[in-house]
Amino acid sequence: MRILTTTLAALVLSAGAAAAEFTISFDWGDIPRCTSGRPNTVGSPAFVLRGVPAGTTTIQFRLKDLNVPSYNHGGGTIRVGQNGKLPFGVFKYKSPCPPGGAHTYEWTATAKAGNQTLATAKARRKYPE
Repeated sequence: MRILTTTLAALVLSAGAAAAEFTISFDWGDIPRCTSGRPNTVGSPAFVLRGVPAGTTTIQFRLKDLNVPSYNHGGGTIRVGQNGKLPFGVFKYKSPCPPGGAHTYEWTATAKAGNQTLATAKARRKYPE
């Protein structure tokens, strides 16, 4: 019984250490200020990726206005399989452009290996800040 308990504890500890949480953060950058409700097509924010799952070949990015979730801001797909910083402008999307005040926007990043989803990460910020 003692061997079984020790083995289970080792498995639980190694699984937790091996599987870091996939997270993203971002900076809007120098996109043109927009509050007219008519978005511009702009280069993507700079993203910082952490805990990218092993085997990731692509990451899909999508932007959602949480105040108007039906509006499609688009996003992009990039080939990447590692942690690190993605520079501004690696893909184009429709900028945040809330009419009459700030909205909360959420980027979703989906790590994939082929068609298989490995992990999803989300990050939110207001615009304008």
